Amino acid sequence: MKTVNHWIGGKTVEGTSGNYGPVTDPATGAVTTQVALASLDEVDAAVAAAKDAYATWGTSSLAARTAVLFRYRALLDARRDDIAALITAEHGKVHSDALGEVARGLEIVELACGITTQLKGELSTQVSSRVDVSSIRQSLGVVAGITPFNFPAMVPMWMFPLAIACGNTFVLKPSEKDPSAANLLAELAAEAGLPDGVLNVLHGDKVAVDGLLNHPDVAAVSFVGSTPIARYIHTTASTNGKRVQALGGAKNHMLVLPDADLDAAADAAVSAAYGSAGERCMAISAVVAVGAVGDELVARIKERAEKIKIGPGNDPTSEMGPLITAAHRDKVASYVTGAAAQGADVVLDGTGYTVEGFEDGHWIGLSLLDHVSTDSDAYKDEIFGPVLCVLRVETYEEGVALMNASPFGNGTAIFTRDGGAARRFQLEIEAGMVGVNVPIPVPVGYHSFGGWKDSLFGDHHIYGNDGVHFYTRGKVVTTRWPDPAEAPAGVDLGFPRNH
Repeated sequence: MKTVNHWIGGKTVEGTSGNYGPVTDPATGAVTTQVALASLDEVDAAVAAAKDAYATWGTSSLAARTAVLFRYRALLDARRDDIAALITAEHGKVHSDALGEVARGLEIVELACGITTQLKGELSTQVSSRVDVSSIRQSLGVVAGITPFNFPAMVPMWMFPLAIACGNTFVLKPSEKDPSAANLLAELAAEAGLPDGVLNVLHGDKVAVDGLLNHPDVAAVSFVGSTPIARYIHTTASTNGKRVQALGGAKNHMLVLPDADLDAAADAAVSAAYGSAGERCMAISAVVAVGAVGDELVARIKERAEKIKIGPGNDPTSEMGPLITAAHRDKVASYVTGAAAQGADVVLDGTGYTVEGFEDGHWIGLSLLDHVSTDSDAYKDEIFGPVLCVLRVETYEEGVALMNASPFGNGTAIFTRDGGAARRFQLEIEAGMVGVNVPIPVPVGYHSFGGWKDSLFGDHHIYGNDGVHFYTRGKVVTTRWPDPAEAPAGVDLGFPRNH
């Protein structure tokens, strides 16, 4: 059986802990690979490699760093299909979706290629007689990233390209459920000329995570995952004096006003709820229908959802693949089976779905729940599967109040033809990312991604300007050079005079 090992110090390093985790093909249910799970000694080795590399990488020129990143971008572009194939094999998403994931990751590599302008400092001359003040940004040292299973290439690329462009070295702990893409990303970085130890991939479970959170040589931690784990990451790393950005879960709402283009809204709801089998933190999982629009909207969503073709991710005709594990499939199904008892109308029931010839795969069909109440489990919890809840309200104000009452605040959307309503919505809604007639408002690379409330722990969003600020720290330098024509002024114990 194939084994996925660590990548430390610029080379593959076999696991020594003796512990391995299974990697499954979600379309067949078969275990195809095993992944080495790191011990604390292996965590120490990865951090030590990164620390050694920082001694030279941290003082390297911006020109040298960006030259590597430009070569890296070219290699990633040439190997898009290979990266996407690994994602499909271990995550299960369809190939076109996997290619889209790689493309969104490449956006951040391209942003990192232009890091020279992002790291420019500021200078104020003559703030006092012969006194200048300058502000600069410097790297942190060794930083770590802990990434989720649902985007095994994109989310790591949201982190390490900016981190290393800023002069840091990086230890990546990807999900043990689909680890191979991370290794290929590291191998391509080495091929591009990234020095040994600048990017390391450490596979593991909670032992590896806690090892990084508690390691004295790790200066900062980036995380994307569920809210309970994000809260734990933030609390533990912060207690240890580390800088933390921890992106948590979501329950993203889409408000549909009576004046909306219902065909466009229905198309958007199906794409945003069921794309990537609903396994994304930006999925629309709750549609809030205002007034009489609800019945027609639900009918149009149902009509479209019934036509979605579910099958193996490597089948070009498949539009949606399986879920990551059988246990997760069963958990998602439990929300659908329990919805009717909690007052919902089950318009589409995707439980029990199978694909001929792949009966052991982690399959589930599309589910649509109408008249869902805010106290039902299907509404309160982040299901992370292809389940769409529809809630009914009478007014715009009622809809916004319902949405703002959610503990999550990741992304949200409004569908309307009314510019005034849209403008009011984007100011009143309590979420970090807002779409106006855009169902999944993931920002482009030069803006930052992140939510509010229980969807983000820490002050910095990921990538964009926030990403650059997270991976650097500011320093202010005040300089006075005496005029050689003047004698020294002598000792003065008072504050420096600015005027």
